Amino acid sequence: MTLRGNWSYPTSIRFGAGRIDELADACHSAHISKPLFVTDRGLADQSITLQTLTMLSRSKLQHAVFSEVDTNPTELNIAKGVRQFKEGSFDGVIAFGGGSALDIGKTIAFMAGQTRSLWDFEDVDDWWTRANADAITPIVAVPTTAGTGSEVGRASVITNTETAEKKIIFHPKMLPAVVICDPQLTTSMPKPITAGTGLDAFAHCVEAYSSPHYHPMSQGIALEGMKLVKENLSVAFHDGDNLNARANMMSAAAMGATAFQKGLGAIHALSHPVGAVHNTHHGTTNAVFMPSVLKFNEPAIREKFDHAAAYLDIAGGFDGFCEFVNELNQSFDIPKNLKELGVINPDINALVETALRDPSVAGNPVKMTAENTRLLLESVL
Repeated sequence: MTLRGNWSYPTSIRFGAGRIDELADACHSAHISKPLFVTDRGLADQSITLQTLTMLSRSKLQHAVFSEVDTNPTELNIAKGVRQFKEGSFDGVIAFGGGSALDIGKTIAFMAGQTRSLWDFEDVDDWWTRANADAITPIVAVPTTAGTGSEVGRASVITNTETAEKKIIFHPKMLPAVVICDPQLTTSMPKPITAGTGLDAFAHCVEAYSSPHYHPMSQGIALEGMKLVKENLSVAFHDGDNLNARANMMSAAAMGATAFQKGLGAIHALSHPVGAVHNTHHGTTNAVFMPSVLKFNEPAIREKFDHAAAYLDIAGGFDGFCEFVNELNQSFDIPKNLKELGVINPDINALVETALRDPSVAGNPVKMTAENTRLLLESVL
């Protein structure tokens, strides 16, 4: 069966193998005539990027490349990108790559027309209304990994280098106008990246499903997203050229990011400060925290995950689900703790304080306090 479709939820998505060939048309649909092509350093000289840029040139679309994107992107990356955007008089962005490149691309398109500081648009209360919405340029997003789902998100995660904190920058118009999900672009992902990004998608679904907030649509999407990861991540890991598995993982990534409109929780609240300070891979860090957070939230989620386990054909209810997560991590050689991840001599007090300021805290089903958050963090050290 060919996995192919044209979707409009949450935005226009062109899904299927080979659909990168429609990139120029996607730009025209988004009213972009001169795009800034934003990708990351590691991807900039890869064959999939060079082939895509050649295709853009043949389509007569004027463009330039910005690739000064860190693994955990910062406001410094944004400033450089905005400067190039303005100097080149670009009228839109093609965000091409994993979550970092997508987040940077979206934020460049957002900030290029603003006069206030980036941090004035943090996802706090209604700060997004401070922005000049008419000055936000359109975005075409092209994911080359299957994890963050940033291609269908209205926000970006940016590290503040002065405070070593990850901040969420939000505006409804940061949602890309057109998304191209082409699983052929993900077949060259190294196995550790396939695992880390796939577990990131899984963490998004797990936390959205755990959140106590009311959002039945997101609840259903999160449950089905978990199923797609369960059935396809190992296949994609061991057989990277399996396009059906790669396609289903791209779907799971988009579903996770759509579902977490319902909320995230302690996994992300802890992962964000650890990643910001110790520069760890976000998805892998989420995977390290997931088993302990499930146990931490057990009083509030046991019954819910009894139902999820039954739907996912996992025996043993909540306990069986936790065992499945442990086995999944082990199968991909995910570090068992933060020390194995490379987090040495962390400032626990600072990490706890930062975690409790993270907006993800609001979606955790068990109230996070300084005391229980510290114990949770220490349990993963």
